[in-house]
Amino acid sequence: MANNQRPPFSYNPNNLERETRKYYLGPDESDIKQMLEACGKKELKDLYSHIGDGQKMPKAPAIGAGLSYEALADNLWQISQKNKKVTSFLGDGIKDFAVHPIVPIVCNLRALTTAYTPYQPERSQGTLYSLWMYSSLLSQLTGMEAINASMYDRGTCLFEAMNTASKLNQGKKTLLLCPGLFPGDVEVLETLLPETGMQVLQAPLDEKTGRTDLAGLKKLLNEKAAEISGIVIPQINHFGVLEDVDALVDLASDFKLIPIGMIDPITLGKGGLNPPRNWGSENQGCTIIYGEAQHLAIAPNFGGPGLGLFGVRYNDKDKISIRSTPGRYIGKGIDEKGNVALSMVLSTREQHIRREKATSNICSNQSFLATIVGASLLARGESGLEKAHHKAQTNCQAALKRLLSIKGVELAFSAPFSYEVTLKLPKSAQGLIDFACQQAIHIGVDVSNRQGLKGRELLLVSFNDRQTSKEIDQLVSVVEDYLGSKAGTQSPPVLPIIPTALKRATAPALPELTSEEVENFYRYLDKLNISPDNAIYPLGSCTMKYNPYINDWAAGLEGFTDSHPQAPEQDVQGSLEILFHIQEMFKKITGLPGVTTQP
Repeated sequence: MANNQRPPFSYNPNNLERETRKYYLGPDESDIKQMLEACGKKELKDLYSHIGDGQKMPKAPAIGAGLSYEALADNLWQISQKNKKVTSFLGDGIKDFAVHPIVPIVCNLRALTTAYTPYQPERSQGTLYSLWMYSSLLSQLTGMEAINASMYDRGTCLFEAMNTASKLNQGKKTLLLCPGLFPGDVEVLETLLPETGMQVLQAPLDEKTGRTDLAGLKKLLNEKAAEISGIVIPQINHFGVLEDVDALVDLASDFKLIPIGMIDPITLGKGGLNPPRNWGSENQGCTIIYGEAQHLAIAPNFGGPGLGLFGVRYNDKDKISIRSTPGRYIGKGIDEKGNVALSMVLSTREQHIRREKATSNICSNQSFLATIVGASLLARGESGLEKAHHKAQTNCQAALKRLLSIKGVELAFSAPFSYEVTLKLPKSAQGLIDFACQQAIHIGVDVSNRQGLKGRELLLVSFNDRQTSKEIDQLVSVVEDYLGSKAGTQSPPVLPIIPTALKRATAPALPELTSEEVENFYRYLDKLNISPDNAIYPLGSCTMKYNPYINDWAAGLEGFTDSHPQAPEQDVQGSLEILFHIQEMFKKITGLPGVTTQP
């Protein structure tokens, strides 16, 4: 990266009492002295005098001396610069769309971002309203009546969807997966399955269309349907291909399976794809949906944090399914004075109810991301979301008209696509990736070996609303140079058109607000919360620590935010260095031979 000027802080650390204290401790020396006197102790070490020396660490772990505030900022900035900022056509499991200007504003509303889980609604109306806004907007996009207040990521949502389908369908232990699910998500599923008694089956792939092989699937269901709880249907699969979701939901109905839809929410705006509520020839829709919603608000951030989107039907015909789902649902109630107030109206995890009644013991959620996704959707509005998806599709179409006129470059599959596409190349896909990297471009992902495909060189290229015409020129030029052939040497084919049945028929009717109105609304919500920044806060022994401003500053450095997890390792050395240092420090602190920092 060429910029050597460290970005300024958006705050003055000298005006924040705890920010510059060692370890960010709240109590000063006088406070500590008074507390020790109350305990009848002279020094802090006396608090541990009842513990034998053999149970104590003989010396502090060798993790190095703490840095000064300015030195810490300089160090983090320098590490971020080791990630290379290049033209990118990476997407796959982690999409990359423009970040709306409202996002950093809401991220700096400390009473919203530092507050604990809203177990006490009287302390947390700001958080509850922000989560309710997220759920309501995603409900409008998807058509699903109940969207929970977020989960960890798409992969864990898939596992929870499997659990839910089993509960809803007579405890059946087998889940059927369409072949286009993201490989990383399937790995998460397979990691969590042992000792559960559950298993998965894979439906076959039609290698010509890139879709689920419907004939092969029907044959499999004729043999195995009695033991299958549900089927997972990706609207857009990992080749970028649009599945025939209507036919797949119809098969689920015919064989009495729970249909689980995997969606990309950015495609569901006005003029986009058909929402999962309406899939099927009779609009019977999905029972459960899940997906990744991180790209509605933030850049790839080297793969994390993700935002697991999870939804279920809840209407006059089905008021029961929601009770088998994980997570927290926000709804309206009445306070003791008769005023409307929000609260967690349903929370079915182990921490809240009897273990034997719990639907999940996953504690992680992404309320912070859900908050800024809600704000981003409000600020984009109907037209902004439509524009983002349309720009990505337009960039895709413009690039393909030129790429497919290069000798030997073809569409890998005949089925329609949205803003990601798989190309068949006459030479090595990995070779092109390596060549492009030398030209400062991340050109795509090698998917040649997915689903057992062999004998073809396949490159998945992802487009978004950030890419410029100059960057598309660069993309075409690199492919020309690698293949030794210019655009225009062959006639490009007619691109497949998305059928009307797969498109959205009516707009979701997202509100259209000015950025100022959205900002003022979230500043109001910020004032409705009590957080550790503005009051004594006794809740949350597991997570409620002081959140240093410098952490937020560092997390927002472009070198970190814009790095993609599938970028070549030599271009993401900054992110890898951070993870390595954390890993090594935890090894020294715990004495363990290995520690993972990416659960």
